[in-house]
Amino acid sequence: MGLWSIIVKSLKEPTIRKKIFMTLLLILIFRVGCFIPVPGVSSGMLSNLAGSGLGQFWDLLSGGAMTNVSLFSMGIQPYINASIIIQLLTVAIPAFERWQKEGPEGRKRLSKVTKYTAVALALFQAIMLCINMSSNSDTTLSWIFGEAFMGKALLYIIITVSFVAGACFLTWLGDKITEVGIGNGISMIIFAGIISRGPEWIGELIQIAISGEYSVNGQTPTEVAKPLYLRIPLVVLVVAVFIAVIVAVVWMESGERRLGVVYSQRITGRKVMGGQKSYIPLKVNSAGVLPIIFAMSLLQFPITIVSLVKAWSGAAAALQEFSKTWWHILIYAVLIIGFTFFYNMVYFDPKEYANNIIQNGGSLTEKKTNSRKETAKYIGGIQNKLTWFGSFFLAILAILPSVLGKLCDLIPGINTSNLNLWLGGTSILIMVGVALETVKSLETQLMMRHYKAGKGGFLG
Repeated sequence: MGLWSIIVKSLKEPTIRKKIFMTLLLILIFRVGCFIPVPGVSSGMLSNLAGSGLGQFWDLLSGGAMTNVSLFSMGIQPYINASIIIQLLTVAIPAFERWQKEGPEGRKRLSKVTKYTAVALALFQAIMLCINMSSNSDTTLSWIFGEAFMGKALLYIIITVSFVAGACFLTWLGDKITEVGIGNGISMIIFAGIISRGPEWIGELIQIAISGEYSVNGQTPTEVAKPLYLRIPLVVLVVAVFIAVIVAVVWMESGERRLGVVYSQRITGRKVMGGQKSYIPLKVNSAGVLPIIFAMSLLQFPITIVSLVKAWSGAAAALQEFSKTWWHILIYAVLIIGFTFFYNMVYFDPKEYANNIIQNGGSLTEKKTNSRKETAKYIGGIQNKLTWFGSFFLAILAILPSVLGKLCDLIPGINTSNLNLWLGGTSILIMVGVALETVKSLETQLMMRHYKAGKGGFLG
């Protein structure tokens, strides 16, 4: 079933059409909230943080809400970080592991713990943002509360509560999209935040193509490539890389290794069970975008903390300079590869696959053995090969913008050092991944509707 056919059929189904409109309505609420300012704060007070380090990634996922210093400045990041932490702790804490295996009730408890952790992280992050803004006295509420200590304390409490409330509301909004809309709500919010920056990126490219300069929000224009013979090829290269990365991500996200399994025949009562062939799909990129987020957080955490507290200016300058070196790019790539293997080591258990196959009277078509140990070893070996391939793909995808930017800077007349020209591979991976999952969700719901109606040979 083609993409356009799925969309048309989904809009014709009243139930699915209602879910689509509800999803769009809730996403619209998210986008409106990105422009509601926090009381007592002038727009742009976090622009220094949003322009570098981990804050730049936060600003990207929040759709520019951090630059606007809006209620949703922290975006959905506290919940994402809490989810990652709880997932990792599931391996270390027996209670969490038990809840995860208890079905819906256990997962509900785990979800509640994740949300409480997200609130705690949101409070910490909001306090750090207030520390970052404390050196900037340009606040719109200063004339109400004055410059007294109590006035400033009340102002910072209002700002902190606003940030935390915005993050909590976004978590609720994501749950609501999952409940009444299409796809995973948290992913849809992140998707909407990244897509919303599209016009800005297109505007930058158009400015560069016309004048060789770009400016954002009325700032002083920055020269990128003045000669026409340099700026036009540069813009063409960016568009070509963008399209090529999308194609590569689609190919990788849909890539899987099908491990053949055959089940022996057995008689249960009067029925003959088994005898059919099946397969186990092993995804090439089972870790998704998590290794990139882990590696980015670890590398950018020191820079972000220094930027938040605005201390140790010498250390901040040194860290910022290091982040522009080839060594930083190399360490970033190595961390991504390492975290990919760590994720698969934690979440992929070949012994569990082997037990399920043997217990159901099956065996691998590629490895003639009934031994659980040999089966698990074979499955683990295949997964390791896939992990190597997937980890290198993720690493190349993540460092590609930085590498291309540095190579362009080596050409006389081109300066991309202060320009967010390259749409990062991380962003494309998230966008394409969410888009593919949404299409699959629509296709699944269409199949269920036809099944219930007795169409397509299911019941008729």
